[in-house]
Amino acid sequence: MFFVDTIETPGLGNRSYLAGGPRSAVVVDPPRDIDRVIAAAAVRGVRIVAVAETHLHNDYVTGGLELARITGASYLVPAAAAVSFARTPVADGDTAPVDAGLTLRALATPGHTPHHMAYVLEENGRAVAAFTGGSLLIGGVGRPDLVEPRLTGTLARAQYASVHRLAGELDHTVEVLPTHGFGSFCSSSRAEGTSSTIGAERERNAALVKDVDSFVADLLAGLDDVPAYYAHMGPANAAGPSPVDLTPPARAGARDIARRLAAGEWVVDLRSRVTFAQGHVAGSFNFEGEGQLATYLAWLIPWGRPVTLLAGSADELAHAQRELARVGVGRPAAAATGGPESWVSAPEELRSFRRADFAGLAAARKRGEEPVVLDVRRTAERENGALSGSVHIPVHELPGRLAEVPPGVVWVHCAGGMRAAIAASLLDAAGREVVAVDDGFDAAAAAGLTLTAPRSAA
Repeated sequence: MFFVDTIETPGLGNRSYLAGGPRSAVVVDPPRDIDRVIAAAAVRGVRIVAVAETHLHNDYVTGGLELARITGASYLVPAAAAVSFARTPVADGDTAPVDAGLTLRALATPGHTPHHMAYVLEENGRAVAAFTGGSLLIGGVGRPDLVEPRLTGTLARAQYASVHRLAGELDHTVEVLPTHGFGSFCSSSRAEGTSSTIGAERERNAALVKDVDSFVADLLAGLDDVPAYYAHMGPANAAGPSPVDLTPPARAGARDIARRLAAGEWVVDLRSRVTFAQGHVAGSFNFEGEGQLATYLAWLIPWGRPVTLLAGSADELAHAQRELARVGVGRPAAAATGGPESWVSAPEELRSFRRADFAGLAAARKRGEEPVVLDVRRTAERENGALSGSVHIPVHELPGRLAEVPPGVVWVHCAGGMRAAIAASLLDAAGREVVAVDDGFDAAAAAGLTLTAPRSAA
């Protein structure tokens, strides 16, 4: 009997897979922190004999090259992917043995990238699972716009053809096991559920129920913003990533933190947004350690800028370092744990700001106050409704557009509170008086605030 174990990376919305039999296994699209994969193989008591990449990833740094080196496994990479390291090039129809009676078969599925490859696990010649990478996702498909803008339309049509190939060649019972789709910006939509089969996708997936022209038009119209750090992931993976270094960074004291802030380095406080608002080092930024830390910090920080991490505990710090390593953010320049009182030399170096909900914003307006309301959601979100009179600057654009925020007290909101906290910390560090709205956007209408749909995206 075969097995498939899922290795989740929820902070990036991705999955990797360990699949095989009683003695040996293959790893598909491994994360950079390969110790998790090695541990999973040890639990199963199997030897990793192959590591397979469906494509050169745009959203994270792969651990595939290092995993293959350590385990002695063959490294399967699509032949058309231009890379700078030795690997086993894979073309359409190629097969690789996994265990007795288990074989991995490659299917060319261009669309997410021109060289994309899906892999079908076959047991005694019968397909049982399809590792679909960024092609066929659960309820959607991978984005076609991450490689080259001029190829987007062509890749969208190729994506449609690839999904139809998978649905046409594989039995309805075959399990669909994508890499993207669970919150990753590589997906054109969020996964509808946690598992699926070819049969289920035939009934619900837009690529399989629409004609090609309708599918392509809707896909292209629905594409969202692309995280800035994606531009660095493909080249890093093509060059061959170095082994990840998760050893603890140098410890930073109050003077060192002040020196780094003065030098323009980023000092990032990983504590909860509630705790940060109550008291923090002046000039530091708040990116909560839980949630999408890697995505948003890597998106906003100038690439290559040294970062110092502040955390409540060593475990929080280690978790954040691992998350950031997955997206190629360099090893932290320094770090400190504890609380803000130990991170400054004098109490006046601490700051705080207010938090509120949408009812609080409505009450402020009724009192005659005229706060600046800053919406930091993405454009696609704002198109579905916005607060009347609000200013729109997506959070990932805010560092370069702080001067555009009108004067006055700034009430900043997003869809749930996390991004508003990031934006509030950026504004606070710039010396602005800010109120972070920590509330779900659905509560805005219930609070009596007027919603409008903007005529055009801001």
